[in-house]
Amino acid sequence: MLVARGIATPAAAEVFLHPTLDSLLDDPATDPMRMRGMAEAVERILAAIRAAEPMLIYGDYDVDGTTATVLLKTALERIGLAIQPQRPAQVSYHVPHRIREGYGMQNAILGEAAAAGVRLVISVDTGIRAIAEAVEARALGLDLVVTDHHLPDGAAIPDALAVINPAQPGCLYPNKHLCGAAVAFKLAQALLLAAAPETPDPAAYLDRVRRVLLPSFLKLVAIATIADSVPLTGENRAIAALGLAALARPVQPGLRALMQLAKLPLDRAPTATEVGFRLAPRINAAGRMDIAGDVVELFLTRDVVRARELGEKLDRLNQERRASEAGALDAIEGELLGLLDPAGAYPAECLILDHPEWHRGVLGILASRVVDRTGRPALAITHADGNAHGSGRSIPGFHLLDALTAVHGIGCEAPLFHRFGGHAHAVGFSLSSDRLAELRARMKAYAAALPTAPLLVPQLDYDAELSLAEITPELSEWVERCAPFGIANPEPVLLMRNAVLAAPVRLIQERHICLQLTQSGAQARKISALGWSRGPANWPARCGELGLAQGSAIDLLFRLKQNTGPYANGDFGGLELDLSDFRAAATALEHFY
Repeated sequence: MLVARGIATPAAAEVFLHPTLDSLLDDPATDPMRMRGMAEAVERILAAIRAAEPMLIYGDYDVDGTTATVLLKTALERIGLAIQPQRPAQVSYHVPHRIREGYGMQNAILGEAAAAGVRLVISVDTGIRAIAEAVEARALGLDLVVTDHHLPDGAAIPDALAVINPAQPGCLYPNKHLCGAAVAFKLAQALLLAAAPETPDPAAYLDRVRRVLLPSFLKLVAIATIADSVPLTGENRAIAALGLAALARPVQPGLRALMQLAKLPLDRAPTATEVGFRLAPRINAAGRMDIAGDVVELFLTRDVVRARELGEKLDRLNQERRASEAGALDAIEGELLGLLDPAGAYPAECLILDHPEWHRGVLGILASRVVDRTGRPALAITHADGNAHGSGRSIPGFHLLDALTAVHGIGCEAPLFHRFGGHAHAVGFSLSSDRLAELRARMKAYAAALPTAPLLVPQLDYDAELSLAEITPELSEWVERCAPFGIANPEPVLLMRNAVLAAPVRLIQERHICLQLTQSGAQARKISALGWSRGPANWPARCGELGLAQGSAIDLLFRLKQNTGPYANGDFGGLELDLSDFRAAATALEHFY
């Protein structure tokens, strides 16, 4: 499995299976000073700290942007205390309101900052397309440092004092897929190290930076890395693994309170799945439904009572988000049924759904649900004051930002979008509502010009084929060592042929199934295979179509799961199978694709 994922030597396997803080911080390839713009940014920011000059961190309202804001503000203030405790660093922050301001930097906020005496603005998780805003900042007398990870608009880069973004042209930093909080982490790392000679005891200071500060920051960077769905390989994987391990010991009151409300364990490291589906949605809920600045306050406060109040507010907002999402999904389901052709297939194009009453904060989630349901890229759009605001999510093989870039200026004098940005898998945009028909037509034409395979057939690859007898607790332990799982390092999918149902299919809540499976050579042992009906999967219907009964033989794709509950399977040390797909035995293997 490791070799198939490009890990072909013992040394590479050691790095993959056992990431360490030393390897993360000491690898010359990931030295933050390799980033274009880093040296200029470090010099200017340290000068501002020495002079106690007012600085503004301009953030974003999602998990990535809010955690980056917290991380950088904390780092700047710690440096100020270390080099001149009598004159603390003056660091404020602004996190935009999703509805009132929208995504990206705004001239009005820059003007307010200049009027308040700010002379240095540092963006996090935003700014790479702020061409006009950079011009305005210069006119206002503001020095602008942009830190971002989103893709630039071609070769156009903001005319700022420094731009730090591994995705920009001319940047030699090898990891082009850092999240925004990770880019802010690299800036913080460079600043903390550069400040050492100015501290009273550089050796003690550097020891504290390495043992305490940087590992503490990795907790936030890991949450953002997982939430932003960047590839979990190389440096990103090390960040996620080390940050998740550090989350087993949450000390900061806000983080601890939110983990408790999300029902995450405080005595072990959470999994990437737990962070992605329990913790991240509560952080995102503030920006989606209310004020994302609450997240920054939550992660900065030392007041246990205030932390609990803010955590409970985020939990309530997440419940509101789920209710808003549920109502919209009911409407979407009806629209999707109308898109099916006579053969029951969805159009081989990017699906575009809109409704004036959808909350702008849940559009990305709605688009994700459509992708899950249909296997097609999707845009979800709402309307306000004559403008259409949308979010998109995609599938492998369909680069969504490239698609928007292509349709932005096709065949007309006026560009289509007011603003747009993102990356291959996720985008945000706005345009006039009266041009929505143009967007539909252009996206349809764009998709029609592409090879159809990526749109027509979602692929489900598998890592290895094995027999029931080869499923052991030792195998499960090795699979767990490959975590955290995510983009580019998916949870392993395994293939088993000729498994036999040892009992009739058992329904769970009329929607899910449990199969008791055995196999020749397994010494009469039985293992449970569970199929959870989510998205397009309808396991009870599939069982009916195949006429499955006791004695039926199937080939199946599955993931290994550990059941520690009272009904754990004793034959396999508590292991059970999480179904990905199955067919009648002896079906040609390519039919799994």
